[in-house]
Amino acid sequence: MTIDEVIARLTSFPHPLPRGPRAIDPVVVGQLDSLPDWVRLAKGSSPRDAAALVLIYPDSLREAHLVLTERPVGGMRHSGQISLPGGAMDAGDDFPVGTALREATEEVGLDTAAAGVEMRGVLDTVDVRVSGFMLVPVVAIAAREPVLTPDEREVAAILRVPVAAFLPHSPIEMVEEERDGYRLRYGAYPFGGYRIWGATARVLGQLGAILGSR
Repeated sequence: MTIDEVIARLTSFPHPLPRGPRAIDPVVVGQLDSLPDWVRLAKGSSPRDAAALVLIYPDSLREAHLVLTERPVGGMRHSGQISLPGGAMDAGDDFPVGTALREATEEVGLDTAAAGVEMRGVLDTVDVRVSGFMLVPVVAIAAREPVLTPDEREVAAILRVPVAAFLPHSPIEMVEEERDGYRLRYGAYPFGGYRIWGATARVLGQLGAILGSR
């Protein structure tokens, strides 16, 4: 998909927004009425507002790509997973756009002016129970490919993934594995040896549904 097609299809967002593929959603295998503890909201707690940047840009052939990050393996949240640049709202942020841009600047060194970044809208809020966030995805288009530098503490690698990987009918790999004593089955978008799943897949699956519906 070219950046010009993306621009044309994101001139306005449909209402209501289409849903991404249901195959992405995790299910507990053999325990239909049971959920892992990390899916439940802890009693007496309330989720935090967070935002992520869905940044679309053209490569040298004007094919549309997205900026994703691989999280470092270790004790940090979402260890080793593929994520969108983003995080929790800070006091003083112009939420959600200000939060998404600040996090992208901190994590991957995004220079919005140099890349010619333009905001387009927001996707459906995602309830990310594992981190206690209510995540607002902010969609933006860059006029040119951004020069990025990963923050070593938060980002193991920066991935540049074609938007076409998330369009309707794109391959979804079904994964079954044990997590915290539960057997989970979920769908993941494959890319270059990586699996893009969870909240990131939910967001990008919805983006693909919007782009593929026009």
